[in-house]
Amino acid sequence: MIEISTSSTTTTLTVAGDLDLAERDQFPEIAARVVGLRRQLVVVDMCRVTFMDSTGAAFLISLADAGRKRGGATVLRGADPRDLFVIEICGALDLFRIDTDHRCESGVEQSDFRRPDGASAPA
Repeated sequence: MIEISTSSTTTTLTVAGDLDLAERDQFPEIAARVVGLRRQLVVVDMCRVTFMDSTGAAFLISLADAGRKRGGATVLRGADPRDLFVIEICGALDLFRIDTDHRCESGVEQSDFRRPDGASAPA
């Protein structure tokens, strides 16, 4: 599930559950709504994402790319290290700002993902 909320300068997408191939049918409509809102800052709250594959990453990348073309920015808030790794493998981590200060509400756990090369999680 993806919910969209707005303020005068920001569009926030709150994602819950899987962000993957099974959810791809809703991505074009959501992307069109977000782009149509024309806010300079898009914040993607990923605290409740349970799984993300390359399809979900491609959706986020398309949002960030569209925002960057308008001179805006896309922030990932509460992203799990495994999700950041998927975006990094896609070669697109530099399209995003990562909110390292945000702490998800209690009850939402981060995975114990470790990169295959042993390096620290992308930040």
